[in-house]
Amino acid sequence: MVTSYPLPEGFTELEVFAIGTALLVEALLGFCLNGLTIISFRKIKELRTPSNLLVLSIALADCGICINAFIAAFSSFLRYWPYGSDGCQIHGFQGFLTALASISSSAAVAWDRYHHYCTRSKLQWSTAISTVVFVWLFAAFWSVMPLLGWGEYDYEPLRTCCTLDYSKGDKNYVTFLFALSLFNFVIPGFIMLTAYQSIHQKFKKSGQYKFNTGLPLKTLVICWGPYCLLCLYAAVENVMFISPKYRMIPAIIAKSVPTVDAFVYALGNENYRGGIWQFLTGQKIEKAEVDNKTK
Repeated sequence: MVTSYPLPEGFTELEVFAIGTALLVEALLGFCLNGLTIISFRKIKELRTPSNLLVLSIALADCGICINAFIAAFSSFLRYWPYGSDGCQIHGFQGFLTALASISSSAAVAWDRYHHYCTRSKLQWSTAISTVVFVWLFAAFWSVMPLLGWGEYDYEPLRTCCTLDYSKGDKNYVTFLFALSLFNFVIPGFIMLTAYQSIHQKFKKSGQYKFNTGLPLKTLVICWGPYCLLCLYAAVENVMFISPKYRMIPAIIAKSVPTVDAFVYALGNENYRGGIWQFLTGQKIEKAEVDNKTK
């Protein structure tokens, strides 16, 4: 006999189903696109460059976000979290780790593109590997802090997935939030802003626009901005007055990052797209040297 669990407080049957469906679609689509990016990097020799290693780091992080979203979708259809408090802590840690790694990897790509187009310096394998290792260790440091007592992981308003607990708004939360936001959103955003502004000026002088220099930063702000604003609002006001269903919207928007990133950094990259086409069809890409520029 199948047990029927009560609806989470503040949600209707349709809303729970809609959120679960949205998370499932985001998870499957993002995982397929980023999985294709990862496999193509592995199979196509021309794609294995230091610059594309940074793109690979984004794809790996985004696949992790998709796994996190898939677990949340499954729990949403069940109407409850079936993995206990320890599972909640693991889910929160894994979600934060991959999210922060995705943001930092995007900033690393911006830094690499700045040097590629503005200083004409070529990224070396040693630098690329060191950058990726730093990005993931940096993300792991901030993600493990709530497990050690600085910040805390708890259930999302739907209570079928876990993330940073912003409901308390105490000193412990506020100090962690502002440090987290500075080092994992403001600074990466500043790096992307200055890098792409410099690249835009370079393109403007040459009259050749290789790619949309505003798109990566817009992706960061649109996808992660609402969630950051919600957390910042919780630091100064009682966020519990906001309806649970509205507090779930920023999380759902953030879970769209893997799909958007795949189009911005892989499928939107003319040469990487050529490598993916070669993997899918067997047709050789024309350019032997595949750099990390976007059409």
